[in-house]
Amino acid sequence: MAEEPQPTRAVVLRLESVRKRFAADRPAVLDGIDLELVEGEYVAVMGESGVGKSTLLNVLAGLDSPDSGRVTLDGVDLSTLDDDAITRLRRRAVGFVFQAFHVLPYLSAAQNVSLPLELLGVPAVERNARTTRMLDALGLAALAARLPRQLSGGEIQRIAIARALVHSPRVLLADEPTGNLDPRSAAQTLQVLRAQVKAHAGAGILITHSRAAAETADRILTLDARGLAAEERR
Repeated sequence: MAEEPQPTRAVVLRLESVRKRFAADRPAVLDGIDLELVEGEYVAVMGESGVGKSTLLNVLAGLDSPDSGRVTLDGVDLSTLDDDAITRLRRRAVGFVFQAFHVLPYLSAAQNVSLPLELLGVPAVERNARTTRMLDALGLAALAARLPRQLSGGEIQRIAIARALVHSPRVLLADEPTGNLDPRSAAQTLQVLRAQVKAHAGAGILITHSRAAAETADRILTLDARGLAAEERR
């Protein structure tokens, strides 16, 4: 009996010939990058320091504009949007885990996590429930009332991850999300990141130097001066 064809998955993110240079007298950081991610796809990007991995995420999120090429999210060309429209799209559809965390020092752990929901106008009851579930998933429930100054670096990193995931973003962009975590917390966090992408049929990109972290992704890409290339998986 012939196998039934698999349903086509929609393209969530697409980069077409993206080029980014920060100074005219220096080589391009990104030079002709092509990438396509479909629903439910979770990829890892590895590469040496300074090759442009963080710049790649910033371009995908609309935080930086490419000098040439095109970035589309769910078919929307980011270059056609003004700053306000990109901000609204990013707030609704993108979850970004920054290396610097960017948690607000005067808000508790729970308040930091719930902030994206508040900005989206989610009612308080639902906001609190979703925040509690996300804190619990990352082993942070007991720390909900604490301020960032009362938390370790690894705990703050997990707060930042919970905040990026709580609104079930269409796109997850995670820049070294396990860099400050112990092995047990790192494994738990990587499991949650992958599960969230799969559960909400979005797409995720994990920037990492860790081979163990990269192996949790569906495929591994390597970024270098020649561009972005897929790594053969055994």
